[in-house]
Amino acid sequence: MFPSVLIVDDEATIRQSLSGILADDGFEVQTAANGYEALKIIESDSPDIVLLDIWMQGMDGMETLKEIKKDFPAIPVILISGHGTIETAVKATKMGAFDLIEKPLSIDKVILTINNALNFRRLEEENQYLRKKTIEKHSITGTGPLVQDLRKQIATAAPTEAWVLISGENGTGKELVARTIHNLSNRSSNAWVDVNCAAIPESMMERELFGQEKGALSKEATKKIGKFEIANNGTLFFDEIGDMNLATQAKILRVLQEQRFERQGGSRTIQVNVRVIAATNKDLEQEIQEGRFREDLYFRLNVIPVRVPPLRERQEDIPLLVETFLSEFAQQGKSKPKKISSEALDCLTSYQWPGNVRELRNLIERLSIMGGSREIGGSDLPAAFHPSGLALETAGEKELFAMDLLKEAGKAFEAAFIQKKLLEHGNDPARTAGVIGLSLEALRKKIQQIQESN
Repeated sequence: MFPSVLIVDDEATIRQSLSGILADDGFEVQTAANGYEALKIIESDSPDIVLLDIWMQGMDGMETLKEIKKDFPAIPVILISGHGTIETAVKATKMGAFDLIEKPLSIDKVILTINNALNFRRLEEENQYLRKKTIEKHSITGTGPLVQDLRKQIATAAPTEAWVLISGENGTGKELVARTIHNLSNRSSNAWVDVNCAAIPESMMERELFGQEKGALSKEATKKIGKFEIANNGTLFFDEIGDMNLATQAKILRVLQEQRFERQGGSRTIQVNVRVIAATNKDLEQEIQEGRFREDLYFRLNVIPVRVPPLRERQEDIPLLVETFLSEFAQQGKSKPKKISSEALDCLTSYQWPGNVRELRNLIERLSIMGGSREIGGSDLPAAFHPSGLALETAGEKELFAMDLLKEAGKAFEAAFIQKKLLEHGNDPARTAGVIGLSLEALRKKIQQIQESN
């Protein structure tokens, strides 16, 4: 399908000559002699691009441009002028024109500008599609009342410039909520920068946040741009702000308020415009009482408070989450999603989920990979997920000590030990491997062997 062009000019000779040239170049061409006629054609046929003369009788080009951009903002408009000035070009650009071409027209320039405008529109459409997919990817899964309320809070907070403090237990999806707020905000096309307050040492925090000038700490030190500067006009996310030490809290408070700072070793003041979103798994009011968090920083951050509920408070969402994760891991493995039995689902919905959604996701990933059955049954779940989990563990101990061979008992103990440690660490193989002294690859092999022997 060829791109369609609408030529709007009150000179018949211009319309005829441009029509012939563009038609020969593969474009579908329509023409209009004035702005009113152009708007009717745009409303009925929605052309891909508009070539619009500025100086016309009645509704001139600038007024027509204004109407086009009001009702059809996605259509690129190229203005044509016989008396172009810098002032006119600037005004046209502010009103949304893609470009301005002066008469007498160069056909090569007209075609080049049209193709550039069409490519720009295509990229904009692709960006909108990718942004939509990103929002879908980071959407909060669930239909229960708590999730519905959380979505309302996000929808209220996102379009504002207000700072947001997100609270919730580990694994509930605080970063997911923060990213969703950013993706739905007016800053979505600008930078998203996250700062893990628990992972950056106190001695490095100032350098990470504010950057440093070349040679600030030593002759070999290179220039570094800090997180604040990178996040200019975008969103700066402080993850686990409750783990930030008091000295760093004092350093950033003024910067957060004034949004200006100097790099380490520098004297030039850098002004930024960032929106701050913070998240914590701690009770900051309790932390303030115990002298571990600054009250003035808390009030600065807590403009819009958002609480992410733990999974045990929204167990009605577990079936949908399970289905979502099964589909996700099947897609990654290029296979059909496994099914889950009602017995297994009942066990999952009655479990308390200390690791929240992260723990559920890790468990479903493990169950998706391990075992040959296409359906996950109750017997596939570790003992702790059963209502009678303690009894099952006791029975397992009896079975273990009933074995005669040490080698056989050793294998059984290793299997039980690994399964128990996985549960203690939210069914996260990476975390568990570090705790029990195995590499992640070695632990995964052992999990595979355990599943194959069951």
